[in-house]
Amino acid sequence: MSPQRRSALVSVAAAATLVVLKLSVGLATHSLGLISEAAHSGTDLVAALLTFFAIRVASRPADVTHQFGHGKAEHLSALAEAGFLVVVSLFISLRALERLWGQSATHVSVTWYALVVVGVVLVIDATRTVVSFRTSRRYESAALASNALHFGSDFLGSAAVLTGLLVARGGYQEGDAIAALFVGVLVLIGASRLIKVNVDVLMDRAPAEAEAAALAAIEAMKPSIELRRLRMRQAGGRQFADVVIGVPPGAAVGQGHAAADAVEEAVERALPNADVVVHVEPQEDATLRERVHAAAVAVPRVREVHNIALVDVGGRTELSLHLKLPGELSLDEAHEVAEQLERAICAAIPEIAGVQTHLEPLTEASEAAEVGADAEALVLRVVREETGRDPRELRFLRTDGGLVAFLTLGLDGASRLADAHARASRIEERIRRERPDVADVIVHTEP
Repeated sequence: MSPQRRSALVSVAAAATLVVLKLSVGLATHSLGLISEAAHSGTDLVAALLTFFAIRVASRPADVTHQFGHGKAEHLSALAEAGFLVVVSLFISLRALERLWGQSATHVSVTWYALVVVGVVLVIDATRTVVSFRTSRRYESAALASNALHFGSDFLGSAAVLTGLLVARGGYQEGDAIAALFVGVLVLIGASRLIKVNVDVLMDRAPAEAEAAALAAIEAMKPSIELRRLRMRQAGGRQFADVVIGVPPGAAVGQGHAAADAVEEAVERALPNADVVVHVEPQEDATLRERVHAAAVAVPRVREVHNIALVDVGGRTELSLHLKLPGELSLDEAHEVAEQLERAICAAIPEIAGVQTHLEPLTEASEAAEVGADAEALVLRVVREETGRDPRELRFLRTDGGLVAFLTLGLDGASRLADAHARASRIEERIRRERPDVADVIVHTEP
């Protein structure tokens, strides 16, 4: 049996004991205060039973029909308990007022055993209040917290009844009725608090403290994240967070996913056991160039866009860009792609009034047919002189722009990035200086 259920079961036994003690002694002594406290404890017995079964239901995992779990069963239990408390508080208050107004001439017989019973009740109430409160804090159980609240109100009510009995024993019979009225008001206050707290949860009222903690966790992230929406609710001691963030429109899927993971981890650190769902959207406040680029590359067969220029013409924003397409396309096909791109940009970015495209063939690299042995020997010599070892990979490609050399260098993994970049730059400069026919040198460094 789980600690929560064990605590709830002990509360059932304690509440039943209190009902029997208070009711039996109250009837024997004609004490309205003790009878009202018996009724108060009767509601606690019902509450404890509801809590016991609610915890059993709430502990069930989520299923097809309850995809967020069964945590709200605890709050339904507490709300039903509050309804019982309201009825009892009104009944107690009415009976107490009848005695105070002289409509009920009942003599209270304050015996020694009545005082002993109230003392025992106070000990039981105090013990169960502390145990239920600690267990509710440890397991974040709303039902056990309500149990602690009611045992605590029982303690105050019992103390008031003890005071009323002592006053009645001193000859002032109205003391018992005043104590009963106090208990009735106490029960009504407790019921009102229970109703508010649990209605807030059932109506998905945002938990202020948890929301503030989640917001602080997201705002503290480095690099910063654009938070568009944060919605939160709670049930069964667990927080549920619905987060919407914005990322640059040109960000890759992996980048958006990484940002969502970072937000989820930050919120879970601030609110352990929270259920966090993060939705990623493109930023609306991205620069106009970023939005143009994102809309352009989304068009099929568009490989590359560059030289994006925005011009204000008579209060209208016009766009020009260079568009690279596969060289094997016909002019008709390339023109159709360009028109698709223009329509896509105008639809995605209404503030752009017109688009002019300059078509270019995509420069496609092909393997060099032959590369002289002297060129390869030169590259190997330069790399050995700069690094003391051969490159891990060396290949040449012949492009429309000329010969391109691709190098992969193995360097010390502990070396500074700035040092590795400087060494790669020296190799590039030496190769270009000694072989002007090499159009470009691409150096990749790795540990």
